[in-house]
Amino acid sequence: GPGIQHQRLLLSSATTSGISSQIVLDTESSLLQAESAKAIFQHYLGNAIRPLLILDSARSLQRRGEISARIAAAMSLKPFASDLYFLLTDSDNPESLQWDIVEKACRQNDEVLIYGFTWMLWLAWLRGEMPLPMRDLMRHKRIVFVHSGGWKKLENLEVNRKQLEEALLETAGPGSLVLDFYGLVEQTGLIYPLCAAERRHVPVWAQVLVRDPHSLQALPPAETGMLQLLNSLAWGAPYHSVLTEDLGMLLDPPCPCGLSGPSFQLQGRIPKAEIRGCANV
Repeated sequence: GPGIQHQRLLLSSATTSGISSQIVLDTESSLLQAESAKAIFQHYLGNAIRPLLILDSARSLQRRGEISARIAAAMSLKPFASDLYFLLTDSDNPESLQWDIVEKACRQNDEVLIYGFTWMLWLAWLRGEMPLPMRDLMRHKRIVFVHSGGWKKLENLEVNRKQLEEALLETAGPGSLVLDFYGLVEQTGLIYPLCAAERRHVPVWAQVLVRDPHSLQALPPAETGMLQLLNSLAWGAPYHSVLTEDLGMLLDPPCPCGLSGPSFQLQGRIPKAEIRGCANV
């Protein structure tokens, strides 16, 4: 609309076609989405400020006017970061993790925040060759692992969420935690972390519907269908409503974790849907 300036281009992870979805984001929407992500994360992470270690390359941040889905997700954690450390020299190569940077951050701090796509955490952090002195050092540090996306690659490796979480916590010290969140590049400020009761809660400025894959009729709680994510944060482009190819079901309140309001369970992808990519807006 008039007066709206589009300043950033978000690129989703490439689909099986090899083509990234391109999401144009204006300044006003960027600010709203940043505030939204901060408010949601705050409930799970608290107000502590600590170094943020990102399983990506600094070069991914330097593309003029463009930003990848992975970097967009990592930057949503910036309000909780005292410093930023990019751990990879090659954003697509898990073996390029620089353990010396991890050591530097951990020697100077008792607590660190680590973000990565789910599959990258598994391959780079857990299957990488962590030096033995580093293993001893990490077991005395509180580490908050935050991850999103990329489950399909781990399913192919026969790794489930419980295995991933247990393996991550084995590398960290007392009080460490793992936070898994779901979100779309079309709605970067709307994140849905997994609560202690394994539900994903919907903030008051958003709505989640579940639709029958064939009729597209809205389904009641406890029935599985396609997730439709709605929000009021998109000003410069029509990303208010996104019908995804992800499967899930709504759950009745109350939640054992203590949070009120609607929640849902994510159950995977529609069969034969592309592994990763954009949804229908």
